[in-house]
Amino acid sequence: MAPLAAAGFRVVAPDLRGYNLSSKPDGLAAYTAGKLADDVRDLIRQRGAESALLVGHDWGGTAAWTAAMNHPEVVDRLAILNAAHPRKLNEGLRHPSQLARSWYFFYFALPNLPEHHVRAKDWEFFRHFLHDAQPPYTEQETDRYIKAWSQEGAAAAMIDYYRAAVRPPKGTKTEVHPISAPTLVIWGEKDRYLGQNLAEPHHEDVPNLDRVQRLPDASHWVHHDEAERVTQLLIDFFAPARPT
Repeated sequence: MAPLAAAGFRVVAPDLRGYNLSSKPDGLAAYTAGKLADDVRDLIRQRGAESALLVGHDWGGTAAWTAAMNHPEVVDRLAILNAAHPRKLNEGLRHPSQLARSWYFFYFALPNLPEHHVRAKDWEFFRHFLHDAQPPYTEQETDRYIKAWSQEGAAAAMIDYYRAAVRPPKGTKTEVHPISAPTLVIWGEKDRYLGQNLAEPHHEDVPNLDRVQRLPDASHWVHHDEAERVTQLLIDFFAPARPT
Protein backbone atom coordinates (compact mmCIF):
# COMPACT_ATOMS: atom_id res chain seq x y z
CA MET A 1 0.00 0.00 0.00
CA ALA A 2 2.76 2.47 0.92
CA PRO A 3 4.57 2.34 -2.45
CA LEU A 4 1.28 2.72 -4.33
CA ALA A 5 0.35 5.71 -2.19
CA ALA A 6 3.83 7.17 -2.72
CA ALA A 7 3.25 6.81 -6.47
CA GLY A 8 0.22 9.08 -6.21
CA PHE A 9 -2.67 6.70 -5.72
CA ARG A 10 -5.24 6.73 -2.95
CA VAL A 11 -5.22 3.16 -1.65
CA VAL A 12 -8.04 1.37 0.16
CA ALA A 13 -7.62 -2.29 1.20
CA PRO A 14 -10.79 -3.52 2.91
CA ASP A 15 -11.51 -6.79 4.65
CA LEU A 16 -14.20 -8.46 2.57
CA ARG A 17 -17.45 -9.39 4.31
CA GLY A 18 -16.98 -12.29 6.69
CA TYR A 19 -13.29 -11.57 7.24
CA ASN A 20 -11.57 -10.18 10.32
CA LEU A 21 -13.49 -7.10 11.56
CA SER A 22 -15.95 -6.78 8.66
CA SER A 23 -19.59 -7.71 9.15
CA LYS A 24 -20.51 -11.40 9.03
CA PRO A 25 -24.11 -11.87 7.89
CA ASP A 26 -25.61 -15.32 8.41
CA GLY A 27 -26.27 -17.75 5.59
CA LEU A 28 -24.37 -18.70 2.47
CA ALA A 29 -26.64 -16.51 0.31
CA ALA A 30 -24.76 -13.54 1.78
CA TYR A 31 -21.47 -14.74 0.28
CA THR A 32 -22.19 -15.10 -3.43
CA ALA A 33 -19.92 -13.45 -5.97
CA GLY A 34 -22.71 -11.01 -6.76
CA LYS A 35 -22.89 -9.86 -3.14
CA LEU A 36 -19.12 -9.38 -3.05
CA ALA A 37 -19.28 -7.33 -6.24
CA ASP A 38 -22.04 -5.17 -4.79
CA ASP A 39 -19.84 -4.53 -1.76
CA VAL A 40 -17.00 -3.37 -4.01
CA ARG A 41 -19.30 -0.97 -5.87
CA ASP A 42 -20.78 0.39 -2.66
CA LEU A 43 -17.38 0.82 -0.99
CA ILE A 44 -16.05 2.83 -3.94
CA ARG A 45 -19.04 5.15 -3.72
CA GLN A 46 -18.97 5.32 0.07
CA ARG A 47 -15.36 6.53 -0.14
CA GLY A 48 -16.54 9.43 -2.30
CA ALA A 49 -15.42 8.17 -5.72
CA GLU A 50 -17.35 7.44 -8.89
CA SER A 51 -14.95 4.69 -10.00
CA ALA A 52 -11.67 3.07 -9.08
CA LEU A 53 -8.64 1.12 -10.20
CA LEU A 54 -9.43 -2.33 -8.86
CA VAL A 55 -7.00 -5.10 -7.88
CA GLY A 56 -7.86 -8.41 -6.26
CA HIS A 57 -6.22 -11.70 -5.27
CA ASP A 58 -7.91 -15.08 -4.72
CA TRP A 59 -11.42 -14.40 -3.34
CA GLY A 60 -10.65 -10.71 -3.74
CA GLY A 61 -9.97 -11.57 -7.38
CA THR A 62 -13.39 -13.21 -7.66
CA ALA A 63 -14.94 -10.07 -6.21
CA ALA A 64 -12.95 -7.94 -8.66
CA TRP A 65 -13.80 -10.04 -11.73
CA THR A 66 -17.49 -9.96 -10.80
CA ALA A 67 -17.52 -6.24 -9.99
CA ALA A 68 -16.02 -5.50 -13.40
CA MET A 69 -18.71 -7.66 -15.03
CA ASN A 70 -21.72 -6.51 -13.01
CA HIS A 71 -20.76 -2.88 -12.35
CA PRO A 72 -18.49 -1.76 -15.20
CA GLU A 73 -19.19 1.89 -14.46
CA VAL A 74 -17.12 1.74 -11.25
CA VAL A 75 -14.03 -0.07 -12.63
CA ASP A 76 -11.59 2.02 -14.67
CA ARG A 77 -8.84 -0.62 -14.79
CA LEU A 78 -8.71 -4.14 -13.43
CA ALA A 79 -5.73 -6.10 -12.09
CA ILE A 80 -6.08 -9.73 -11.04
CA LEU A 81 -3.56 -11.73 -9.00
CA ASN A 82 -3.86 -15.53 -9.13
CA ALA A 83 -7.62 -15.67 -9.44
CA ALA A 84 -9.17 -17.44 -12.40
CA HIS A 85 -11.89 -15.78 -14.45
CA PRO A 86 -15.20 -17.45 -13.45
CA ARG A 87 -15.65 -19.17 -16.81
CA LYS A 88 -12.10 -20.51 -16.81
CA LEU A 89 -12.47 -21.78 -13.24
CA ASN A 90 -15.73 -23.58 -14.07
CA GLU A 91 -14.07 -25.15 -17.09
CA GLY A 92 -11.04 -26.14 -15.02
CA LEU A 93 -13.17 -27.85 -12.40
CA ARG A 94 -14.34 -30.31 -15.06
CA HIS A 95 -10.82 -31.73 -15.36
CA PRO A 96 -9.35 -34.22 -12.87
CA SER A 97 -6.07 -32.33 -12.49
CA GLN A 98 -7.79 -29.12 -11.35
CA LEU A 99 -10.31 -31.05 -9.25
CA ALA A 100 -7.38 -32.57 -7.37
CA ARG A 101 -5.93 -29.10 -6.76
CA SER A 102 -9.30 -27.68 -5.67
CA TRP A 103 -10.52 -30.59 -3.52
CA TYR A 104 -11.09 -28.26 -0.55
CA PHE A 105 -13.80 -26.39 -2.53
CA PHE A 106 -16.00 -29.44 -2.15
CA TYR A 107 -14.85 -30.38 1.35
CA PHE A 108 -15.85 -26.91 2.55
CA ALA A 109 -19.32 -27.43 1.06
CA LEU A 110 -20.08 -30.00 3.78
CA PRO A 111 -22.25 -28.75 6.66
CA ASN A 112 -20.70 -27.99 10.07
CA LEU A 113 -17.67 -30.28 9.90
CA PRO A 114 -15.27 -27.82 8.20
CA GLU A 115 -15.83 -25.13 10.85
CA HIS A 116 -14.70 -27.53 13.57
CA HIS A 117 -11.84 -28.94 11.52
CA VAL A 118 -10.22 -25.61 10.62
CA ARG A 119 -10.06 -24.51 14.29
CA ALA A 120 -8.31 -27.68 15.43
CA LYS A 121 -4.64 -27.61 16.50
CA ASP A 122 -4.43 -23.82 16.47
CA TRP A 123 -5.85 -23.45 12.97
CA GLU A 124 -3.43 -25.95 11.45
CA PHE A 125 -5.67 -26.52 8.41
CA PHE A 126 -5.67 -22.86 7.37
CA ARG A 127 -2.00 -22.37 8.28
CA HIS A 128 -1.15 -25.19 5.87
CA PHE A 129 -2.36 -23.04 2.97
CA LEU A 130 0.28 -20.42 3.78
CA HIS A 131 3.21 -22.84 3.60
CA ASP A 132 3.99 -22.23 -0.09
CA ALA A 133 4.90 -18.59 0.46
CA GLN A 134 8.53 -17.68 -0.25
CA PRO A 135 9.86 -16.15 1.90
CA PRO A 136 7.77 -17.94 4.56
CA TYR A 137 5.27 -15.90 6.52
CA THR A 138 6.78 -14.87 9.84
CA GLU A 139 5.38 -16.03 13.15
CA GLN A 140 4.07 -12.51 13.76
CA GLU A 141 2.30 -12.43 10.37
CA THR A 142 0.78 -15.85 10.98
CA ASP A 143 -0.43 -14.74 14.41
CA ARG A 144 -2.25 -11.83 12.76
CA TYR A 145 -3.99 -14.26 10.41
CA ILE A 146 -4.99 -16.46 13.35
CA LYS A 147 -6.36 -13.46 15.21
CA ALA A 148 -8.48 -12.58 12.14
CA TRP A 149 -9.72 -16.17 11.68
CA SER A 150 -10.60 -16.31 15.38
CA GLN A 151 -13.09 -13.43 15.23
CA GLU A 152 -16.58 -14.57 16.20
CA GLY A 153 -18.38 -15.93 13.14
CA ALA A 154 -15.37 -15.62 10.85
CA ALA A 155 -14.74 -19.35 10.32
CA ALA A 156 -18.30 -20.03 9.18
CA ALA A 157 -18.37 -16.92 7.01
CA MET A 158 -15.09 -17.74 5.24
CA ILE A 159 -16.25 -21.29 4.54
CA ASP A 160 -19.61 -20.01 3.28
CA TYR A 161 -17.71 -18.43 0.39
CA TYR A 162 -17.00 -21.95 -0.88
CA ARG A 163 -20.49 -23.24 -0.13
CA ALA A 164 -22.03 -20.38 -2.11
CA ALA A 165 -19.66 -21.06 -5.02
CA VAL A 166 -20.19 -24.83 -5.16
CA ARG A 167 -23.94 -24.81 -4.50
CA PRO A 168 -25.30 -21.36 -5.38
CA PRO A 169 -28.51 -20.49 -3.55
CA LYS A 170 -31.66 -20.44 -5.67
CA GLY A 171 -32.03 -17.27 -7.70
CA THR A 172 -28.32 -16.33 -7.50
CA LYS A 173 -27.03 -17.65 -10.81
CA THR A 174 -23.95 -15.67 -11.89
CA GLU A 175 -24.05 -14.60 -15.53
CA VAL A 176 -20.79 -13.99 -17.35
CA HIS A 177 -20.62 -10.65 -19.20
CA PRO A 178 -17.70 -9.26 -21.20
CA ILE A 179 -15.43 -7.02 -19.15
CA SER A 180 -14.80 -3.66 -20.79
CA ALA A 181 -12.06 -2.39 -18.47
CA PRO A 182 -8.41 -2.76 -19.49
CA THR A 183 -7.22 -5.79 -17.56
CA LEU A 184 -3.87 -7.06 -16.29
CA VAL A 185 -3.48 -10.59 -14.93
CA ILE A 186 -0.44 -11.32 -12.72
CA TRP A 187 0.13 -15.02 -12.13
CA GLY A 188 2.56 -16.84 -9.85
CA GLU A 189 3.30 -20.04 -11.75
CA LYS A 190 4.10 -22.11 -8.65
CA ASP A 191 0.47 -21.87 -7.54
CA ARG A 192 -0.38 -25.24 -5.96
CA TYR A 193 -4.13 -24.58 -6.06
CA LEU A 194 -4.78 -23.12 -9.52
CA GLY A 195 -3.29 -24.62 -12.69
CA GLN A 196 -1.31 -22.40 -15.05
CA ASN A 197 -3.88 -22.92 -17.80
CA LEU A 198 -6.41 -20.93 -15.76
CA ALA A 199 -4.40 -17.71 -16.00
CA GLU A 200 -5.49 -16.70 -19.51
CA PRO A 201 -9.15 -15.61 -19.75
CA HIS A 202 -11.11 -16.12 -22.97
CA HIS A 203 -10.79 -13.18 -25.35
CA GLU A 204 -14.55 -12.78 -25.65
CA ASP A 205 -14.82 -12.45 -21.87
CA VAL A 206 -11.95 -9.98 -21.47
CA PRO A 207 -11.53 -8.29 -24.86
CA ASN A 208 -9.34 -5.51 -23.42
CA LEU A 209 -6.81 -7.82 -21.77
CA ASP A 210 -3.52 -5.97 -21.56
CA ARG A 211 -1.52 -9.14 -20.86
CA VAL A 212 -0.98 -12.06 -18.54
CA GLN A 213 2.26 -11.43 -16.66
CA ARG A 214 3.59 -14.76 -15.41
CA LEU A 215 6.09 -14.85 -12.53
CA PRO A 216 7.77 -18.27 -12.72
CA ASP A 217 9.12 -18.37 -9.17
CA ALA A 218 6.07 -17.06 -7.30
CA SER A 219 3.48 -19.17 -5.51
CA HIS A 220 -0.24 -18.54 -5.13
CA TRP A 221 0.80 -15.74 -2.75
CA VAL A 222 2.37 -13.81 -5.63
CA HIS A 223 2.04 -10.36 -4.02
CA HIS A 224 3.88 -11.65 -0.95
CA ASP A 225 6.57 -13.61 -2.79
CA GLU A 226 7.46 -10.86 -5.26
CA ALA A 227 6.07 -7.76 -3.60
CA GLU A 228 8.30 -5.20 -5.33
CA ARG A 229 7.75 -6.69 -8.79
CA VAL A 230 3.98 -6.89 -8.34
CA THR A 231 3.80 -3.37 -6.95
CA GLN A 232 5.74 -1.98 -9.93
CA LEU A 233 3.52 -3.87 -12.39
CA LEU A 234 0.46 -2.33 -10.75
CA ILE A 235 1.94 1.18 -10.75
CA ASP A 236 2.86 0.93 -14.44
CA PHE A 237 -0.51 -0.51 -15.42
CA PHE A 238 -2.52 2.01 -13.42
CA ALA A 239 -0.38 5.01 -14.41
CA PRO A 240 -2.53 6.09 -17.41
CA ALA A 241 -5.47 6.52 -15.02
CA ARG A 242 -3.47 8.05 -12.15
CA PRO A 243 -5.56 10.69 -10.37
CA THR A 244 -4.30 14.25 -10.69
